[in-house]
Amino acid sequence: MAKFDKLTVLKKIGDTGMVPVFYNKDLDTCKKVVKACYDGGVRAFEFTNRGDFAHEIFGELVKWADIECPELALGIGSVVDAPTAALYLQLGANFVVGPLFNPEIAPVCNRRLVPYCPGCMTVSEIGKAQELGCDLTKVFPGDVVGPNMIKGLKAPMPWSKIMVTGGVAPEEDNLSKWFKAGVFCVGMGSKLFPSDKIKAGDWQYVTDKCKEALGYVAKARA
Repeated sequence: MAKFDKLTVLKKIGDTGMVPVFYNKDLDTCKKVVKACYDGGVRAFEFTNRGDFAHEIFGELVKWADIECPELALGIGSVVDAPTAALYLQLGANFVVGPLFNPEIAPVCNRRLVPYCPGCMTVSEIGKAQELGCDLTKVFPGDVVGPNMIKGLKAPMPWSKIMVTGGVAPEEDNLSKWFKAGVFCVGMGSKLFPSDKIKAGDWQYVTDKCKEALGYVAKARA
């Protein structure tokens, strides 16, 4: 079961404005990355369902984070079908993210009052997702649609809470454009976790980069 309720999770995501996105088949590496992000101010983290036995890693990560990162809302990403969503909800996922919008996932998450953030690329997809109870929708891939799409969408649908993933970098100019366009938050993966830094175990780099990125987010919102 989720540790935090829906409103609490959305507030954590909204307050920080950034959700790191990460997967690794090694549990210890995942723990180190999550802790480094947590120390950098992150309070919502998306582990992605991208490898064999990813659910086993996630289950252990949830139990570990409950003690070591008590204020962290740990969610699951890359979910494309309802059975997979149900599996991760049983393992304690606080939110569910997908690269696409599958209407069958929404009621599974809604029944437990867990946020489902589906990947959408059109205004109609976002509208349909909102109709099915998705308070937060993901625009993906962000580098294809660009900030102008967000700005255009928010004009007739100002209530929309949008997470952009893809094409987001921990750089002031990049983050400023997205937040000035009106995003609720951003999801950030490879640019936050360069493979050479992860391989070298440079966890301080990850912590510092998270602090830097969160600082840019706060500045863009000011």
